[in-house]
Amino acid sequence: MNQSKTIFSGVKPSGDLTIGNYIGAISQWPEMQDKYRCIFSIVDYHAITVKYQPEELRKRILEITKIYLASGIDPKKSIIFQQSAVPEHTELAWILGCSGSYIADLKKMTQFKDKAGEKQNSVFVGLFTYPVLMAADILLYDTQAVPVGDDQKQHVELTRDIAKRFNNKYGPSFVVPEAIVRKEGARIMSLTEPIKKMSKSASNSNSYISLLDDIEVAKKKIMKAVTDSGTNIDYDSADRPALANLLTIYAQLGNRQIPRLVKDYQGKGYGEFKKDLAEIVAKFLTDFQNKFNNISNKEAQAVLESGRQQASALAQMKMEKIRKVIGVR
Repeated sequence: MNQSKTIFSGVKPSGDLTIGNYIGAISQWPEMQDKYRCIFSIVDYHAITVKYQPEELRKRILEITKIYLASGIDPKKSIIFQQSAVPEHTELAWILGCSGSYIADLKKMTQFKDKAGEKQNSVFVGLFTYPVLMAADILLYDTQAVPVGDDQKQHVELTRDIAKRFNNKYGPSFVVPEAIVRKEGARIMSLTEPIKKMSKSASNSNSYISLLDDIEVAKKKIMKAVTDSGTNIDYDSADRPALANLLTIYAQLGNRQIPRLVKDYQGKGYGEFKKDLAEIVAKFLTDFQNKFNNISNKEAQAVLESGRQQASALAQMKMEKIRKVIGVR
C-alpha cells in the first residue's frame, strides 16, 4: 500500500447498486490501489437518513462489501470497512457541525433539495446534516483525494470549505481534499428519463440496471431504453441525451471509444445498436456476478472486521489530536 496519498470513498447501502454507480465511481477504485493508500467504506449511517428496513440494511452492508471485492478491490491493498463500526465518524461530525458548518451552506445542497422536495419541514435532521457526516468521513483519514460520481462533487466542495474554516480557527488540523471525477461516464443517466441520473432508488425499475439484475431482464431494459428522434448513431449529449447515454454505457462497459463506436454504427439503426449494447451489458454482468457469487458472507464479514481494526487505529489517532485542538482534552 503506497502511503504517498490517501484516497477515501464510500457507497451507501440502500437500494440496488446500478451500472451507473459502478461506471461513475467504483470502477476507477481498483486501479488506485497500487498508487495510493485507499480507504473504502460502506457508509451505513448515511443510509438511515431516509426510510429503511433494519433487516434489509444488514443484508445490503454485506452485499456492498461483496460488490467491492467483485469489482477488484483487494483487502490486502485497501481498507474496506463499515462506517458505523468506527464511532469516531459521528464524533467528528458533531465537532464539524459546531466548528465549520453553516446552515446556509447545507440549505444549498442539491441532494437535500431533491430528496426532501416540498416536505423539508417533515424530513429528519439527518438528511439535512448528511453532508457534515460525509465531511467527517473524508477528513478523519487526512484524505487528499475523493473519487466520486458527478453528483457528489458539491459535497466534496463543502468538505473543503469546512476543513478550511476549521484550520483557520484552530490551526492546521485537516488536509483539504480534492474531488476526482472521471472525464467520461461520471454521470450515467436513466434509461427511461435520460435527463435524470440513473438512480438505485427510482420507482421505475426499467430506468436502471442493477449490478445483480437477472441477465435477461437487463437485456430487455436496454432494448426498452428510450432513444431520441432520428435514426443515425452520433454523440450529442445536449440534443440527443438518450443516445449519448447509451453510447457512454457501451464505451465504458465494452472498453471502447465513443468516436469509434459512432463510426462503426454509421448507416445502422437503433435496433442493431441496442441489441449489441444488450450483449455488452450481459457479458459484463455475467462476469461480475460470477465473481460476486464466489464470495461468501463469512468472507465479507472477515474483510469488514479486518478493515474496522485498521480504520479504527487511524481514526483514534486523528481524534486524539482533534480533541486536544478544540480543548476537550
